[in-house]
Amino acid sequence: TAPGPCSYTTLRDEAVKLFNSLQQLESERDPVPLMQGVLQTCLDLPPLVDEIYCQLVKQTTEPPAPGGQGDLHYWQLLTCMSCTFLPSLPVLRFLRFHLDRTENHFPASEMAKYACFIREALGKTKGRECVPSLEEILVLMQRQEMICTVHCPGAPACSVAISSHTTAEEVAQELVSRLGLSQSPNLFALYEQSRRREQPVGSATLLADVLTRFE
Repeated sequence: TAPGPCSYTTLRDEAVKLFNSLQQLESERDPVPLMQGVLQTCLDLPPLVDEIYCQLVKQTTEPPAPGGQGDLHYWQLLTCMSCTFLPSLPVLRFLRFHLDRTENHFPASEMAKYACFIREALGKTKGRECVPSLEEILVLMQRQEMICTVHCPGAPACSVAISSHTTAEEVAQELVSRLGLSQSPNLFALYEQSRRREQPVGSATLLADVLTRFE
């Protein structure tokens, strides 16, 4: 296998490293940085996405302590994966079967709630430019939305709830409606501003990716 980008070695070696990270995840007190590291490796090395999905399905099938902290850490990473990557079709079928089985075996449990969330996310995920930010991972672990603050010229800043799938166009449309500008002939867009530059955000750009760049 050819070496991967950056400082990666072979896919086989990176798969072993990811497996070791998953083992560590079970007992990690602060799993967020480790989760982001796994996600980043999968973004950099797409052939490993299916491998991680399969490993997470394995780890969440008949766990020694269903619903325990270690088990939920695996479900939380699976949640983050579902909002970032789509697996291949065979793995997607396998994953959906696992989600159905979990909901049937553990109804009303935390695992079942994660399974429901993951199923809905898989129907919306189209692929990400960036892995989830640390803040996004934290809210995904709670199956919640992020709050994004948008500064509007001539109006107070607006707080908008966004998910991992919310586009810039959707937020712009919501703000236009809130500000009573629906009948305006003008065009509206979001801008991303940093110390060095200001640039428009593409209408199809995911706001979650913009927030990760800020991080």
